[in-house]
Amino acid sequence: MKRYDLIVVGAGPSGLSAAIEAAKRGLGVVVFDENEKPGGQLFKQIHKFFGSKEHKAKIRGFVIGEQLLKEADEAGVEVVLNATVIGLYQEKEVVVRIGEEIRRMKGDAIIIATGAAENMVTFEGWTLPGVIGAGAAQTMMNLHGVRPGKKILMLGSGNVGLVVSFQLLQCGCEVVALVDAAPKIGGYGVHAAKVARTGVPFYLSHTIVKAEGDECVTGVTIAEIDDKFQFIPGTEKHFDVDTICLAVGLSPMSQLLKMAGCKMEDNPRRGGQAPICDGYGRTSVDGIFAVGDVSGIEEASSAMIEGRMAGIAAAEYLGYIGKEEMEESLKSLDQALDGLRQGMFAPKNRGKNIEKTEEGIPVSASLLKRGFVAEDEIGRFPGVTRKSGVHPVMECTQNIPCNPCQDACPKNCIRIGEKITSLPVVDESATCIGCGMCVASCSGQAIFLVDEGYGEGCASVTIPYEFLPLPEVGQKGVALGRDGKEVCKAEVVSVKSIPAFDKTNLLTIKVPREYGMKARFFKKEVS
Repeated sequence: MKRYDLIVVGAGPSGLSAAIEAAKRGLGVVVFDENEKPGGQLFKQIHKFFGSKEHKAKIRGFVIGEQLLKEADEAGVEVVLNATVIGLYQEKEVVVRIGEEIRRMKGDAIIIATGAAENMVTFEGWTLPGVIGAGAAQTMMNLHGVRPGKKILMLGSGNVGLVVSFQLLQCGCEVVALVDAAPKIGGYGVHAAKVARTGVPFYLSHTIVKAEGDECVTGVTIAEIDDKFQFIPGTEKHFDVDTICLAVGLSPMSQLLKMAGCKMEDNPRRGGQAPICDGYGRTSVDGIFAVGDVSGIEEASSAMIEGRMAGIAAAEYLGYIGKEEMEESLKSLDQALDGLRQGMFAPKNRGKNIEKTEEGIPVSASLLKRGFVAEDEIGRFPGVTRKSGVHPVMECTQNIPCNPCQDACPKNCIRIGEKITSLPVVDESATCIGCGMCVASCSGQAIFLVDEGYGEGCASVTIPYEFLPLPEVGQKGVALGRDGKEVCKAEVVSVKSIPAFDKTNLLTIKVPREYGMKARFFKKEVS
């Protein structure tokens, strides 16, 4: 039986991060993963991360995956793929199926980083081909280059549903509607807003009645529900679709921890059955740790920090470092994780009805119900300013832990403040040079450059644009507002794509001056 200092189960963001920290401190580490490629969900995540520099903010998920794999290789971590851990027994004995062979291994410490599985909901026709999980759609698009369908309905308005809806649009699919049984949108408002301004309608307090079709999905019927989640007769709506995507939450894949005898709890705030563990992933069984989504559903940024903490704690448990060195190493990680767990979407705020921002500004009711901030609401937020010349307009309206815009501006036009969750503010004394770095750096695509004095009777609006093919200078079309409806005619006057923007193209359109604070997306004219 082969023995390791540390066995890590799962080569996702938390597992790799844990393995790296442990290996740096001299442990012999092996990572088992059932997939053909390491990296977990990161290689499906083509969007930019939130947070700050230490959280890898404004870096795309798949790039972070590449960085972790390189770091693991340099640290001497052994990664075994196509290896499914099927048992975790007393004395930390692990049974692994590698190909067709069953092997027994032993670890002096074990870190479980198995992640989470997609939840499903049942309705009439839910077993038809064409009903898929949002994660499956992401895998098809971003790993295999396969379009999941042509016309798609998304069920679920959490971050997964919102992010995947936008990626479906980028893939060339038509998202006919975004539906959720909850009375308000569950994910970040900036994610919802970038979907809404493309014209996708939101149906809150609605859910699926049935999927239609004999051999595959050909349509779907939804209906409004009351406060007891019962269908309201007469509210049915039909859509012709070939695909239904389900983004209805995740549940920790905690079976190995149960098998090992770790104390568990059924906690909806953590996603379901999760192990009881301390802040460094230590479970009730000495030497067994749990990190990432298996210990409670959070973002990948948090999972990576949790993993690093557990790797350091495992090194101390096995005597490779002293307690003082462990505590010193954990200080900055504690602070970084605490920063990510602040704001409206902090774990402690799940399920709460937050009516005002940290600054005391009423939250946009339209954003929560319809996916966009209404015209009579947008002016209340500090990042939405009007001044002469080109200047940033930051439609960031919720307290999310994120500050890349502040670091990106070379002229210090943007301030976040001491708290990473504070709403961005434009410094009126600073002069914007229109470089667009803030627009490109915003993970939520919520920053625009506006010049209401662009030309006689005209304004220019610079928007983040991540669709192909790119429009050409001189191309005419229409500008869409925050609600995805046409507001005016528009003409492309500039298209910028440079390496520093990291594939977020800056599209500048010319519109009538009165629409400079309203135009937020460009739609090409169909010939």
